[in-house]
Parts: sequence; structure tokens; C-alpha cells
Amino acid sequence: MFEKILIANRGEIALRVIRAAREMGIKSVAVHSTADADAMHVRMADESVCIGPASSAESYLSKAAIISACEITGAQAVHPGYGFLSENAAFAQALEDHGITFIGPSAQHIRIMGDKITAKETAKTLGIPVVPGSDGGVADFETAKVVALEIGYPVIIKATAGGGGRGMKVAKSEEELEIAFRTARSEAKVAFGNDEVYIEKYLQRPRHIEIQVFGDGKGKAVHLGERDCSLQRRHQKVFEEAPGPAITDEMRNRIGSICAEAVAKINYIGAGTIEFLFEDGEFYFIEMNTRLQVEHPVTEFIYDVDLVREQIRVASGLPMSFEQSDLKVHGHAIEVRINAEKVPTFSPCPGRVTQYHAPGGLGVRMDSALYDGYRIPPYYDSLIGKLIVHGRNREEALARLSRALGELIVDGVDTTIPLFEALLQEPDVLSGDYSIHWLEKWLAATYG
Repeated sequence: MFEKILIANRGEIALRVIRAAREMGIKSVAVHSTADADAMHVRMADESVCIGPASSAESYLSKAAIISACEITGAQAVHPGYGFLSENAAFAQALEDHGITFIGPSAQHIRIMGDKITAKETAKTLGIPVVPGSDGGVADFETAKVVALEIGYPVIIKATAGGGGRGMKVAKSEEELEIAFRTARSEAKVAFGNDEVYIEKYLQRPRHIEIQVFGDGKGKAVHLGERDCSLQRRHQKVFEEAPGPAITDEMRNRIGSICAEAVAKINYIGAGTIEFLFEDGEFYFIEMNTRLQVEHPVTEFIYDVDLVREQIRVASGLPMSFEQSDLKVHGHAIEVRINAEKVPTFSPCPGRVTQYHAPGGLGVRMDSALYDGYRIPPYYDSLIGKLIVHGRNREEALARLSRALGELIVDGVDTTIPLFEALLQEPDVLSGDYSIHWLEKWLAATYG
């Protein structure tokens, strides 16, 4: 087992990893920018190293600075959290070249799954169901017309190197295809430096379902069921739950087994998430995230496992601490993302937190790095906390979420707390009857 690990991240996820390491008797090293000198993860770690100025490009995204911090402190491994360098194959490779363990999958697997087209082709090969679409990138508009006609309208054009909803456009007819195709390519070029796009069938009212998988890197893997992340705004998740309201035990076992067998075949190591669109009882592969997800706590609640602890275990060479037969669903869990944003514009609201009080009680978990007087910097993602609740069933979890939101206090900045209080008054949310388009339609109807 490692004696010391470095966490190449900030905020609540850095704190999450520090806590897991401490329970395992492992020393932790926090890295931080000058803007994060007073951050909670810096205070909680055993050691800390400043790796650069406020700009993430010069600090949290600096491979050289992080590797130097490892060498200075003697850290034997790096946990990347999520975001920043967590899915950067070159970073994983650089760590390996310096004799430092990357707590995550191999650089090869990150590279394969990081490219949307390669990932889709790999999924097909591994027996994972995929959305009907183009075989690889679509180079020009004439080819796009042929592909769209073959798979049928509506279609969606996606950037090969895309993410976060950028470089994605829908065309409902051939008349709309040209502008959608050219706009997607243009956006992709600006956002990712790569204008390659591909085309898929656009599903009308799908849910977003993701399967949590975990591998030991030696041909053994398990699945930990699904999460429903259908309540989204601009392809960004805001509300996640497990089990999925529309998923039966038979569906879970079927798609979960397919995913576990697939990652076992490629000797995948650590945590990964295979994401699907789900409609009319069928699953369609979207992408695979080769890292820990923001919403991993809902899975931890219903399966009673510590995924971060397990990541550290297998990265050190130890076997997984559970078998598939050990993994049983217990109750229902929901997570809401608390962002420092002003509703309904969702514009970021950095600033000083004048008062912070976390909710408590049975089945309530608050993952946050906030404290009274903390100044939220304007340089990073606006996520400031995750409120996760667990109940014996969905009804109890919803009631617990409502109660916990009422206890949560974040004064001094605008947050998304009012959004979730409003959503819990909506019949569709209470019944679980929603698709990936529901939230944006509700926001438009509610706020205009």
C-alpha cells in the first residue's frame, strides 16, 4: 500500500480523497494555486504545495508542476479526482514514466475512450449497444446528407473531441442539416482545436442512464448498477439518483453484466462509467468516462462501498474488496449539485460566504469544502457542494432531500438551492417521469 499520495485537484473532491486516504492510514499531499491558499483541502491535507498562479492552465493543469510536487514530497501516487487532468492520457503516461502511480486507468484506456469515435467503435467490438450513426467522422456536408438519410431524421451532430455539450447540434430535416453541420464543426474547432464531427440518430425522449463499473486491471470487473442523470441543463447534470426510476432489476442486471464483461475483457483498472441514452427499454452507448464521477456518492450510498478507497486499493496492486455477488441495492439515493450560480441565468456568483451550515441527520451527506468566511474564487468551476440523501425508497429519499435543503445555509452568494426546492414541487420530478429534455423545457416555461 502507498505511504503517501498527492491529490491533483481542489475543492470537495480533493477533500473527499484526503478523507479516504486518512482512513487507510495514508499521508496526503494537497496541491493548490495561489488563489486556493486558504482552501479547506489545503488545511486538511498532511502536506501542501503551491503549484502556480490562479489560472488553472498554470497550476492544476500543469503536468510539470504536479510531477515536481510529487518529487519534492515523495508522493508515490496521484489521485486526479475529476475534471482537470483526470482523463488526460499524456498526464497518466508522464506519471508512469517518472515512476509515479496514476490512481486510475491506463493511459491507453484513457486515450481509447477519450475519442468519441474510437470509444464507440470499441464499445461495438465489446458488445455494448450503440446509437445508430456514422462509421467514424463525417468529413463533408455531402457525406453528412447520405448518413442522415440512412439513419433517419432527426439526427445529432457531435464533435469527436467534444464534451460538456459543446460542438453538438440537432437537425430535424435536411433543410436544417447544413447549418447544424457547419455550426457544430465551427464550435468544435474553437472549443477543442479539432473540427471532426460524427452523426447519430437523435432520440426523441430518452433518459440519461450511466452504469458504474470497476475493474482490477487483471481481467476481473464488476458493475455497481445505474444512475439516472436525466435532469440536465445544456448537457450538464444537476440532479442524479440511483436506482433509476425507469430501470427494472432485469434491465439493470442485463446492461450491467454487458458493461462489466466489456471492461474485464480489456483489463480495465479502477472506476469507470459507461453512459447511455435509454428509450423504450433499450440502451444506447454515448461515451465512457475513465474516472470517478461527480455523482459517485449515490452509488456509494446504495451499495455501501467506498469507491475512492477501492481506487487506491487496486492502484496499489491489491484485489478488489468485493465480488459481484456482494453488491446488492439498498434503498434509494439522490444527489443535487449546489453551484454558486444565480437562477435562472445560471451566471457564476463567486464571492465571500458569510455563513455556511451543512444539513445533518439520518441518511444525509454533504460533500463540500465551504466554511464561514471562505471566498469562492472566480477562476474555477462553480460547483461548491453536493447534497446527497439516502432513504429506504424513493419517496423517503425525496422527503429527506426536501428536509435537508431546508437546513442547508449558504449566505453571501447566490446558489442553486432555490432551483431544487422548486423542482421538488413538480409532479414529474416526484414521480420520476422525465427525460433529458425536461429541465430545459421547465426552465423556459417557468422563467421565460
